[in-house]
Amino acid sequence: MKKQQLFILLIVIAIVSCEKPKEKITANFPFPQHSEYMGTYISPNDYSQEDLDNHTTIFYDNWKQKYLKNDCADDQYYVDYDADNTINVSEGLGYGMMITVIMAGYDTEAKTYFDGMFRFFKAHPSSINENLMAWEQIEGCITNPDGGNDAASDGDIDIAYSLLLADKQWGSSGEINYISEAQNLINAIMQDEINPETWTVKLGDWSTSNDPNFYYSTRPSDFITDHFRAFNIIKPNENWDNVINTCYSLIENMQTNYSATTGLIPDFIINTNTSAMPANAQFLESNYDGDYYYNSCRVPWRITTDYLISGDTRAKNSLDKINNWLISETTGNVENISAGYLLNGTAIADYNDLVFSGAFAISAMTSNNQTWLNNLYSQMLNESITDNEYFGNTLKMLYMITISKNYWTIN
Repeated sequence: MKKQQLFILLIVIAIVSCEKPKEKITANFPFPQHSEYMGTYISPNDYSQEDLDNHTTIFYDNWKQKYLKNDCADDQYYVDYDADNTINVSEGLGYGMMITVIMAGYDTEAKTYFDGMFRFFKAHPSSINENLMAWEQIEGCITNPDGGNDAASDGDIDIAYSLLLADKQWGSSGEINYISEAQNLINAIMQDEINPETWTVKLGDWSTSNDPNFYYSTRPSDFITDHFRAFNIIKPNENWDNVINTCYSLIENMQTNYSATTGLIPDFIINTNTSAMPANAQFLESNYDGDYYYNSCRVPWRITTDYLISGDTRAKNSLDKINNWLISETTGNVENISAGYLLNGTAIADYNDLVFSGAFAISAMTSNNQTWLNNLYSQMLNESITDNEYFGNTLKMLYMITISKNYWTIN
């Protein structure tokens, strides 16, 4: 070998040997967790725990391949909304961040995806409160300037919660200080997404006292009470207890005065400062704004996760009403579940939808009807990812994490 070539080789070897070794990322709470849930609950018993875990990881691999995208920037990821001109909504990003931080350990790249979604969040601030996220991004990787540039509460609440999980999962001493970012976001949520007069969850930072019609309204699918408990641990504030109590008070109000037979909760509640009631048709989104439809389909899942985490009997009581009515209404046949109901129990559709039946599967964990739960789980398990869109498939991913006992919270 010529002296010049040998000299170059020695330099290359020296450089390589001096490189800092690649940081090994360790998950402190690797999947599967098999959380010890609170309260009284059941799990599907026609599959082993190993089966439930495998079902979850298999679907996660398919979900990740289909929905996690990074074509906006090399260091950013988002959850593909997969419809029309919209590429992402803050709700979906919150779901994605919760999913990936929980699946860490199984997925060695989970932190890469999570951090990429966090950067996407930071790249698309709300035009009203820059610490919150603009709720809709469109083709071209821009925030939709036509009504999509302000915040929606549920996306921010899930993102803040996922950052608390990330702090527990990976620590906050790296490039992203998860705990500090979570605290900033929690402060912003309390400032602009909680109504300080009624302690209700606002529809977003755009809902102000200048428009009482929206200011004194709320969306029960944003009653994410297990997250509020976590916020209160990290940023102690008695007002989070006020928010939790208000959520359960409104649920009880609806079930007592408007859905005594069914226990169903409407998509939107209005007049929260006076006599709370279900919203009128076309209040914000559809003719079914005052019914159990594509917003409140998530309520049984959200209430159940709070019960499983906290053991709050208010959650169990509200779920019992829904479970008992639904089993009777369908004569125990999961195929008879409708994609939406009027609050009196009249079916809106003559077909089922995964977002409804999957959430009912989660609430069935708090029932004592093992066959009902088993059948609901099997129905959800057999739903192909190709037969559903972003909303159904992403919620299914979260439902499967919960039902396999892999949902967890901070202590």
